[in-house]
Amino acid sequence: MTRVEPVEIIEDGLLLRPWRAEDADAVHRACQDPDIQRWTRVPRPYLPEHALGFVAEISPAAWADGSGAPFAVCDATTGELLASCGLISVDRGLESAEIGYWTAPWARGRGVAVRATRAVARWAFDVAKLRRLIWQAKIGNHASRLVALRAGFRIEGELRLAEATDGGHREGWIGSLLPGEVPEPGDPGPAGPDTLATRRAAVFGRPQPVLFATAGTTELRLRSLEERDLDAVVTTCQDEQTVRWTSVPHPYRREHAESFLDITQAAWARGTSAPYTVADPDDRYVASIDLRIFPADPLVADVGFMTAPSARGRGYLPAALAALCAWGFTTLGLARIEWRANVGNTASRRAAEKAGFVVEGTLRGGIQHRGERRDVWVGTLLPEDLV
Repeated sequence: MTRVEPVEIIEDGLLLRPWRAEDADAVHRACQDPDIQRWTRVPRPYLPEHALGFVAEISPAAWADGSGAPFAVCDATTGELLASCGLISVDRGLESAEIGYWTAPWARGRGVAVRATRAVARWAFDVAKLRRLIWQAKIGNHASRLVALRAGFRIEGELRLAEATDGGHREGWIGSLLPGEVPEPGDPGPAGPDTLATRRAAVFGRPQPVLFATAGTTELRLRSLEERDLDAVVTTCQDEQTVRWTSVPHPYRREHAESFLDITQAAWARGTSAPYTVADPDDRYVASIDLRIFPADPLVADVGFMTAPSARGRGYLPAALAALCAWGFTTLGLARIEWRANVGNTASRRAAEKAGFVVEGTLRGGIQHRGERRDVWVGTLLPEDLV
């Protein structure tokens, strides 16, 4: 990026300007927010001296040496501080930079980050003559992802982050934006308020909700998998019927269950599936069930499940399956859910049919199972099947 002098940008109801020393109090107040502390690299705890250092030293230095272009985002009429948005990690050789942003908790829900990101991107391409902007976020930060999509970024994949996140995870999303791709003010972009992307972000950007099901007189809870469930998972996955009909590792060990816990947490964070543990009235593990969204068709998902040996024959799985599928239709906006099982797995077929699935046929050699091709039954459930 050719070095540019600090500037002010007025666009779409916002004033973007260089930071000032008098912004320190508002920055300190904003950065007490749990979401800002969770998803950004601000110090924790965030102290007044951190805020003052950011606005009075770090930001002016970035402008001065051309390594960044940090803006305070304010209401164009009142001057109230609303957000932070700017360029970091400027690469002069490639004429590329990364964009970063946060919104103060008192300014959320007003499209501030989207408007600010578009304004900074337009300025970066038109004035600073950059040729590419990069966006990165920790996997699970669906609010940031939604802002990037609405600002025109193409989300292109995942990469391992340079530093571990909470829990030791290093995975992040990455996207890019090129000149000419920034939507104009007023254009909702590819992920507007009424789109599936917005709906899913609202779901997967929050902790996994607890669902409820009733099997006869037994109340069941569908919740996220927890470490205390892992012994029961190991027992279930060492069972002869589970090994026969599913693809769990064999022999199954404790480390497989620990990996399974990580996988389920990552799947929810990515928004690719809704993995649930079915728990009895004493909150003990009785089954696992997973609603997996198709990458090629986000309106379609398939379902997989297994039941603890001690809980079989009690109707737990059909009740849990029906509850999860109903949630998938109403909350995720799914249009079709598929079930598949190896031919001969009559227990799985009975559970699916009791939950309302219609078995549509057999796929010859439809799956690779423990070294050989197997025929599979396939069934589907549509929203009207649950009425």
